[in-house]
Amino acid sequence: MAPGGRGEPVSASRGVPADGPLIAVTGASGAVGGRVARRLTAAGAPVRLLGRDPSRLPDLPGATHAPAAPYGDGEAMRRALDGAHTLFLVSAHESPDRVREHTTAVDAAVAAGVERVVYVSFLGAAPDAVFTFARDHWHTEAHLRTADVRHTFLRDGWYLGGIPAMTGTDGVLRGPAGDGRVSAVAHEDIADAAAAVLLDATTAHDDATYDLTGPEAFTLAEAAEELTRRTGRPVRYHPETREEAYVSRADFGAEDWEVAGWVTSYEAIAAGALSPVSDAVPTLTGHPAMSLAAYLDTHPESYRHLLP
Repeated sequence: MAPGGRGEPVSASRGVPADGPLIAVTGASGAVGGRVARRLTAAGAPVRLLGRDPSRLPDLPGATHAPAAPYGDGEAMRRALDGAHTLFLVSAHESPDRVREHTTAVDAAVAAGVERVVYVSFLGAAPDAVFTFARDHWHTEAHLRTADVRHTFLRDGWYLGGIPAMTGTDGVLRGPAGDGRVSAVAHEDIADAAAAVLLDATTAHDDATYDLTGPEAFTLAEAAEELTRRTGRPVRYHPETREEAYVSRADFGAEDWEVAGWVTSYEAIAAGALSPVSDAVPTLTGHPAMSLAAYLDTHPESYRHLLP
């Protein structure tokens, strides 16, 4: 478990009752927020779903929908959070303005009377992180530490689902990660850990930082070997240079800051920043974290584009 983390797996007796404090879930139409919302409603917790486009929010039993609430619109966020006790804050889409969006959302939560914020950050968040987007998370954490609100940081790493997704149809996984290792984590494990924290009505997780990782750190060459075993075709890892990485991504038409984020995410692996393995997932959830092999076994659709 990361420094500051504590607490045993949450039992049902410590959970939030159906008439308990309202939990507001942002990004509820997305991969993390949607999974968390489903776990909270299944546990009977009162939930309010937030998103930029309310028409995309899932219909879940017992959950209500807030009007459109973009992070950067402080007044809209304040209205959407009125009456909420806890905010589950999924980080905004990457943009040059993301830190301002996050701090606006946090300030709106404080103004609305929210008492606790559980924020989805990133592994190794630091002001000088190699991965440029991880710097945004550090600045958001810094703002939350000075805000008048209880807080918990969930620092997840690379997603396991990203490994096959970033492998091209030519069977090549490209990036300047060298022979570094990455402790990628499953969306399911992030959601289980987040739900455990959110459903715990005590103060056990206040001021805690949890690194949410898989059970092992592997190289991208080892990941390619796993994909080769699943697909029955050769899949390989090509350790690009920085120059090759920028050239190979030039045709996507993305802005410079976005391409820099893509490239530096691999460079962070090469630097060892994404290799730490934490026991936070099993400690919080009571079950082992999913490995890459288990993920691929459970999600064969993730590598369907690689099948011969």
